[in-house]
Amino acid sequence: MATLTASAPRPALPGALKRPAVRKLLLLAVAAAVLVPPASARWASGGWPAALTVDVSAPLERAGDWIVDHRDSHPLFLYGLGHLSNAVVLAVRAVYLTLLAAGWAGVTALGALVAWRVAGVRLALGTAAAFLACGALGMWVPAMQTLALMVVAVVASVAAGALLGLAAGLSDRMDRALRPVLDTMQVLPAFAYLLPVVLVFGIGVPAAVLATVVYAAPPMARLTALGLRGADQEVLEAVESLGATARQRLLTARIPLARTQLLLGVNQTIMMALSMAVIASVIGAGGLGDRVYQALASVDVGAALAAGIPIVLLAVVLDRVTGAAGERTGAARRAPAAWALALLAAVAAAAAGRLAGRPDWPDAWTADIAGPVNRAVGWMTAHLYSGVPVVGGTADWAGRFTTWVLDPLRAGLQGLPWWSVLLAVAATAWLIGTWRTALTAVCAMAATGVLGVWRPSLDTLSQVLAAVAVTLVAGFATGVAAARSDRFERLLRPVLDVFQTMPQFVYLIPVVALFGVGRAPAVAAAVVYALPAVVRITAQGLRQVDPAALESARSLGASGFQQLRQVQLPLARPALLLAVNQGVVLVLAVVVIGGLVGGGALGYDVVFGLAQGDLATGLVAGAAIVCLGLMLDRVTQPTRRRPRKGA
Repeated sequence: MATLTASAPRPALPGALKRPAVRKLLLLAVAAAVLVPPASARWASGGWPAALTVDVSAPLERAGDWIVDHRDSHPLFLYGLGHLSNAVVLAVRAVYLTLLAAGWAGVTALGALVAWRVAGVRLALGTAAAFLACGALGMWVPAMQTLALMVVAVVASVAAGALLGLAAGLSDRMDRALRPVLDTMQVLPAFAYLLPVVLVFGIGVPAAVLATVVYAAPPMARLTALGLRGADQEVLEAVESLGATARQRLLTARIPLARTQLLLGVNQTIMMALSMAVIASVIGAGGLGDRVYQALASVDVGAALAAGIPIVLLAVVLDRVTGAAGERTGAARRAPAAWALALLAAVAAAAAGRLAGRPDWPDAWTADIAGPVNRAVGWMTAHLYSGVPVVGGTADWAGRFTTWVLDPLRAGLQGLPWWSVLLAVAATAWLIGTWRTALTAVCAMAATGVLGVWRPSLDTLSQVLAAVAVTLVAGFATGVAAARSDRFERLLRPVLDVFQTMPQFVYLIPVVALFGVGRAPAVAAAVVYALPAVVRITAQGLRQVDPAALESARSLGASGFQQLRQVQLPLARPALLLAVNQGVVLVLAVVVIGGLVGGGALGYDVVFGLAQGDLATGLVAGAAIVCLGLMLDRVTQPTRRRPRKGA
């Protein structure tokens, strides 16, 4: 008879070691103790070792020279990319000429009538006012150039995104393959998309359109896949039981059930396409973005504002119209006859404008705001930049922020040993994720050193960290206030709506007017751009806390502050972490664009490469921005762990 012996009990871990975070940090400390001494002895412990740097400038220059030399002769360009480029040019030109032929009366009438049929009279009046304002500011032709680029880019983005989303929504294997690609594409700053297309297509409209498509297609792909996968299974089973084929199930059940997500995807694609179309003015897209870019280059705030206002108006109108179309799910569809009458009315308005001899916006109806704005900026420069009693001026604030925050932070990061930076990245990523998250983040950060741009990357990182700190402090405070006060939330909502629809480029205009040029204005623009998303996510997360938990806290006599600190904030932790992640990604996007207004670092290298045709410098900086964005996304994005079996 076999005797059963009880296994010896495992020794209990000390209290501190029971915490996963402590165990992770202990393992990292042991690994550092083993690896750091030999690494320091071999490569020193200062900045990134030169021995670990790979010079990619020469190969990139050779590749760039080969592409430029063979762009007009190689079959790949003549019979492939050349036809694509020509098709884009013809499409944009056709839309642009159509808009010009319709005239200001026809375009305004068509926009107002579409808004009326989709969302009602109020939005129709707002749409008409927006188009009329574009003309009154003397920006009608640039606005039509931007709108033509937008139409072509949005159609291509929606088509490409819908096809990818369809594949991911119907195939698990395709969904797994596309997910990391879409993740990476969504964390990349917009500037990173410009360089590859410029290398292949050169400066001009084709490069601008294709960069916009690559930037704007991922949201459509994600939301299409989400809508198809989230379709009601009972409805799908009922359709299948009736003998419908897979194609019939897709067309009659899956796509109609995913209508809300599809229209939301169109909305997000339009907003991202407009933002990118403005940024693409750097590579010759023309239109309103080019006016803003040229004005910022000469620090002409008045001209920049005159072109920036129409961009904001177009963004708000497009956002409201497409958003209203998405909210109409389940409502009665408009009769086709009503749409036909609206189209006939727009054609009649266009014909009336041409018969009256005024197809173009009359010069007598324009108002010059550049002069008054520049005089106001001059007054601010003389009175508000410096010399304000007690508080100092805006230039003083920018100088102090640079001297007391940005300079020490940059010097501190650049003065750290390279291995300590990688160790800090690994610790941060592993504490909130898995070892795979930490490995990805460390490899991404190390890649900036391998590319030879370690110091500029740390400079950009210092600006991002400073901007994120300000954004989170202001965003969390404002989000808490909005969550606890319905009146404040209602007052704040239209402000956040406008700020979230403004393209990134436009944020540079007010900060240049207030702070001049430099790193502090770039940080200020990033803060203003990222703040609305942080406020919204924070307020929504706090408002969605279980009311039963709050009622229990009140019954125990907890004060409002105790309820916030001990109940709402802990329960809203996922939303707060999402706010941090979104704040970091959005800040990086604008800090890089801040290179246009003196932000320096990687953003300046990208702008310099684009402006001077130095594609090697620009591509290396763009690749470093990609790596920095990937690293920042990983260290701020908690990984959901699968529950253990049997737990």
